[in-house]
Amino acid sequence: MTGTQEVPARIIAPTVEQLNADRITQLAEKYWAPHSSENHVPFDPEIIEDIYMQDIRGSNFSIRRIMVLEFSQYMENYLWPNYHPGASHSHMMSIVIMLNEKFRERVQAWDAFKKNDHNFPDFFQQLLHACLEDELVVTLREQTALLVFLNHCFNSMEVALCRDQVKRLVSLSMWVSLQPTRREHEFKLYPRWKKYWRAIQKKDKSEQLEKLMWERTFLHKLMLKFMNIIDTIPKEGIVLEEKIHYCERFLELVTDLEALLPTRRFFNTVLDDCHLVVRCQLSNLIQRPEGHLFQQLLEMLKFYARFEISDESGDPLTDHDMTQMHYSKITSLQKAAFAKFPELRNFSLANVASVDTRSALLKHFGPLRQDKLRAIATYLNLVPTTENENDFKWCRLDEEFLRELLVSRHEKRSSQLEALNEMPLYPTEDIVWDENVVPTAYFSGEGCLALPKLNLQFLTLHDYLLKNFNLFRLESTYEIRQDIEDAVSRLCPWQSEDGSVYWGGWARMAQPIISFAVVEVAKPNIGEKRPSRVRADVTVNLSVRPEIKTEWENLRKHDVCFLISVKPTSPISTKYDYKKPFIPQVGLHCVRGCEIEGMLDNNGRVIEDGPEPKPVLPGDNRTYRVWLDCNQYRNDMNKVNEGDEDVYEGFNILMRRKPKENNFKAVLETIRELMNTECVVPDWLHDIILGYGDPGAAHYTKLPNPIATMDFNDTFIDMDHLRSCFPNHEIKVKTNDPKKLVRPFKLTFEDLEKGNDDEKQNVLIVEPHVVPSRGPYLFNEPKRNMVPFTPTQVEAIKSGMQPGLTLVVGPPGTGKTDVAVQIISNLYHNFPNQRTLIVTHSNQALNQLFEKIAVLDIDERHLLRLGHGEEALETEKDFSRYGRVNYVLAKRLDLLMEVQRLQESLQVQGDVAYTCETAGYFFLYQVLSRWEHYLSVVKPKSGKIVSVDIVAQEFPFRRFFENIDSLFKGQCYEEDLEIAESCFRYIEHMFNELEEFRAFELLRSGLDRSKYLLVKEAKIIAMTCTHAALKRKELVDMGFKYDNILMEEAAQILEIETFIPLLLQNPEDGYNRLKRWIMIGDHHQLPPVIKNMAFQKYSNMEQSLFTRLVRLGVPTIDLDAQGRARPSICNLYKWRYNNLGNLNHVEQWNEYQRANAGFAYDFQLINVEDFNGVGESEPNPYFYQNLAEAEYCVAVFMYMRLIGYPADKISILTTYNGQKHLIRDVINSRCAENPLIGRPHKVTTVDKYQGQQNDYILLSLVRTKAVGHLRDVRRLVVAMSRARLGLYVFARVSLFQNCFELTPAFQQLMARPTQLHLVLNEAYATKRYSTHSVTPFIIQDMSQMANFVYSYYMEKVKALKEYYQAQLKWAEPGSCQVKEHEGPISSHPGEDRDTDSEDEDDKSKQLPVPIQEEPIEEAAEKSVEHMETENEKESETINNDTGGEDEDDDE
Repeated sequence: MTGTQEVPARIIAPTVEQLNADRITQLAEKYWAPHSSENHVPFDPEIIEDIYMQDIRGSNFSIRRIMVLEFSQYMENYLWPNYHPGASHSHMMSIVIMLNEKFRERVQAWDAFKKNDHNFPDFFQQLLHACLEDELVVTLREQTALLVFLNHCFNSMEVALCRDQVKRLVSLSMWVSLQPTRREHEFKLYPRWKKYWRAIQKKDKSEQLEKLMWERTFLHKLMLKFMNIIDTIPKEGIVLEEKIHYCERFLELVTDLEALLPTRRFFNTVLDDCHLVVRCQLSNLIQRPEGHLFQQLLEMLKFYARFEISDESGDPLTDHDMTQMHYSKITSLQKAAFAKFPELRNFSLANVASVDTRSALLKHFGPLRQDKLRAIATYLNLVPTTENENDFKWCRLDEEFLRELLVSRHEKRSSQLEALNEMPLYPTEDIVWDENVVPTAYFSGEGCLALPKLNLQFLTLHDYLLKNFNLFRLESTYEIRQDIEDAVSRLCPWQSEDGSVYWGGWARMAQPIISFAVVEVAKPNIGEKRPSRVRADVTVNLSVRPEIKTEWENLRKHDVCFLISVKPTSPISTKYDYKKPFIPQVGLHCVRGCEIEGMLDNNGRVIEDGPEPKPVLPGDNRTYRVWLDCNQYRNDMNKVNEGDEDVYEGFNILMRRKPKENNFKAVLETIRELMNTECVVPDWLHDIILGYGDPGAAHYTKLPNPIATMDFNDTFIDMDHLRSCFPNHEIKVKTNDPKKLVRPFKLTFEDLEKGNDDEKQNVLIVEPHVVPSRGPYLFNEPKRNMVPFTPTQVEAIKSGMQPGLTLVVGPPGTGKTDVAVQIISNLYHNFPNQRTLIVTHSNQALNQLFEKIAVLDIDERHLLRLGHGEEALETEKDFSRYGRVNYVLAKRLDLLMEVQRLQESLQVQGDVAYTCETAGYFFLYQVLSRWEHYLSVVKPKSGKIVSVDIVAQEFPFRRFFENIDSLFKGQCYEEDLEIAESCFRYIEHMFNELEEFRAFELLRSGLDRSKYLLVKEAKIIAMTCTHAALKRKELVDMGFKYDNILMEEAAQILEIETFIPLLLQNPEDGYNRLKRWIMIGDHHQLPPVIKNMAFQKYSNMEQSLFTRLVRLGVPTIDLDAQGRARPSICNLYKWRYNNLGNLNHVEQWNEYQRANAGFAYDFQLINVEDFNGVGESEPNPYFYQNLAEAEYCVAVFMYMRLIGYPADKISILTTYNGQKHLIRDVINSRCAENPLIGRPHKVTTVDKYQGQQNDYILLSLVRTKAVGHLRDVRRLVVAMSRARLGLYVFARVSLFQNCFELTPAFQQLMARPTQLHLVLNEAYATKRYSTHSVTPFIIQDMSQMANFVYSYYMEKVKALKEYYQAQLKWAEPGSCQVKEHEGPISSHPGEDRDTDSEDEDDKSKQLPVPIQEEPIEEAAEKSVEHMETENEKESETINNDTGGEDEDDDE
């Protein structure tokens, strides 16, 4: 087991002091720093040599030195602008090192090359030559860096600069390095390519031939070089670490080339011809302990080298195709053996299945000598003939190699799918603590890992799903590891004197097991080896607090738990140390997953989940029946048969997990199921999802069936609004009567009409149409949209109504949700028979969307919300499945009452309003006949004129509508007839609804009714992406169908969770019925939360499908007008978007023009220096805190409250979890209980606040040593765009002003003073305009602000209470203690396990009390009491999950 493995050391970033005192910083000031550009000395190439030899190569490529250089903008301002053909080796290597560092830090890398991009080809050539240099000229460490750079180029094919250079290295012409016989053999298989080959040879110009040949053979020469290096590694003895790193990075490069179709197509054959995989398999490195990672990388390379895809066409190969290919390989070998090698006669005549295993092949080929093996290999075009031998000296021809070559080529490979189906879904201890597979949080990005990468393209859907499956599984494993370490360490397992386990602590999420027994192992299904079911009983003792006991008793069916066995070696009372490795301290032995079937009652029967109350069980012992993983059980039993111990006899801990984080098994099962079914993605999407073909192919303008005429319903407010939305169209109207030119409008786009191919004209025909009135009552009036959409919003709505793929990029505050809701409404009215699925990332977004949908003209019986988040919906109505069923049943009763009223008004006898069925007959025989008779009177066929009075007199339903005063006006025949018709429409609609509800009378159970609602009745179904992934099987089995998908927050959804909703229905006749896919998101804001840094950075798992499609060049509609923030605040982030402007109201409304009361500026960057010599502190890794900033933020918050700002309009944000906890503690100790001040609306991290906004934001950036993860521009954009009216940023200015990525925002922040400027004697809601000049009161530092607020507070109290004389002590700023945090640390500021509830440390949730809500005297008294009691208390310390688990109350 790998538990004792060393945790990799973290890279400690250099501090600002070190940066400022550093030689590099001084050089930067002199030569290239942006802020000293006026005083720069001319370019000196010796400086580059000196820095390279001293600071990069001289420091043995120290990451800290490289970080300082990269951060100083060395590459952007010095290296690249001064690069020219023929530059020195050090110059070229410095650029390579800097670019690799940018990729390691995950910041924009290629932008620096945009200037002087004409020099890039020469630079690339110089780099390629260096790759092949001798180790004496270019060291192995440098060559490893060159390989990493080359890999970055191959993985950045969307950047034209890279694409132009690398595509020449992997084109068909690289086959020049194949053995001639092999090349001819390939051309026989693919004659088309021979034609291309000849064409290339004709085109080659003789003067360029040498350069071309060098490029074409480059990768081949690189592989030969690698094989020479790997051959120099001995079986034992010393081996240079650099050599191992070079070999690992080389395999990573080759695997990445194999995993992308454009690079793989011709390279795969060259790789095969070099026999690189076989050479690696036979190398000494595989046998050495240092070769563990190399071996894992080789397994990945083998997998991709033999991937199930046709290199020629790019089509996936089925298991059947792979079997055929395998058979043809073996039979050609058998034919060769039969014709040429009589000693292999037995092999030649055997059937394929008996000779295609490794052991059988070794039996036949083992006895053969080298010359025979070589003759066979030559016959199969695997090795050169004796005539060509001298041209291919690199090829090994020894007996061991030839035998391995023949065996590995012809052995039957197991099907990828079979292997996947036999894989256990729960992680075991071998994977959970393997650093190469699940690295710790402290992943530095230096080395490579045996992990799949998510890039732009995938080989096939199978490859796509498999990569996502593996990464999702490993990310879940990482979270499970954190949970196991947390729960088991809290239990404190110690070894007692008799050798048994003694539990020194307790844990909320884990309990010691009293007994465990496997109770059933069912026979395997036909054709399978694993048991069909394995069940066990687990007993635990729940003598814990009642609420925790309830949590354990509420474990539901399908909840996942973990069975753990520990064999501790530590004696009693050993303290657990969070900083040391976990496994040796607790003696962890094994981990297995299980799924709850249910708790057992007294008779040993499973208590079923249901509406009836659960039986009360006596005592504290509870037994759970669980299902074990059948694949895992089989593997474990096989090991027991081989003499290993039985792990099922030693379990002593049962661990549960929070339900919210525990859905990994269901998602993995869903992905595995998709891989086992014939995945049908719509034809128009297939290539785009894999990343091939024309990126715009799914846009409505390129599809064969765009819809020319659409009813835009209430999208436009009026005709002027419509004209303003189509500035580039010629608009023709069908009527010129201004009274008739009112919405709703039907629009015909001539350029979309079929047969209009000759001239695509931007002509728009507008046709207003009158929607027939739905009834005489006021509530029959349809609800109308009141949002005046902008032209780009209208383009997004138009595109969303058309078939195909629509990508909408919505910057902050641009009305993404309004656009989404209008698209849904328009689809609902244009295509009443189609069903639309809405998917979002969070419940909060889904609820916001639903609240807006409920205001539009959509019949609420057609709305349905699936999942657990509907409780938070801020509408009075319940849109969940059972809520809708109840709504339908209640509505049915209301309608039947109306039918009864109608029956009485018509004086019809009998019980017609008993059921929907009887009501239907009543309508047919009584209502319809009366209406038809009435029509024959008021609209006689003879066409004779009827007087106005007749319309009212003959109307048969007058008594029914007698609750309307003067129903008929008696002025005009047409008007009265329209009123009569609208009354009948009202009645008809009533009976139509009852007809729809008939099914609910026939289906008796709530479950059946809810299924019917989902499959038939609902037209708009909403769910989160997680719910879709969890319930896919259930939905498909139910026959769920839909035509359109709309995804909100698409850039925040994991790639695989975006893909699954496309496949929630079974294909019809082999086709997917999906017509539209609308994705709305913003890839410039934060991506999905991936908690493990290695998966986030190395595997690029944080890339959403939305972001990948944007990178591929799929056309997007960029919303371009924001209506959230003041224009001045918007300028801080608008540079990141194309043409983002402001809506009129943010420039004209008073609240945007007025200043922020008490502040001289509407936004300001406030410099915060060290307090008592301390800036940032890091009591635990990644748990960053800055007390000075925390105190400053809280002091400004208190100042704002004292001058009248409402608490709910202020949020405090920070970039780190540690600071969030510290600010909460400072607030608790300063003002939380104080009725004059209270708490702000939210204190949370920037990551968790994405998608929310507030009027005033106080932002703490925490770091003083290194910029940290704010270098991710996406985090900066979110941070700057949360405020509407005021943004105050607390930071160390000297650090952030130098950061290249943040320059556009920080230049604007630095243009204002960096000391806080206040305006005294001004109360909230000032009349002062922000353009007015004022004399500011300048705050020098945090201590001054804290003391100023104290004295201001005292004045306020004095003014409130004149007779108050007592002297109060004031808790000094900085007295809130910075303490170490125990338990697992959330390294990611958006991590879910770190709750956002303000009361996570304090059970009694306390809301801020606004000032105006109580009498002044009372408030002052309370305030004074609070200050007195506060001084008696010690300042609170950070309290996040410390001490017993009773504080861990954040579920």
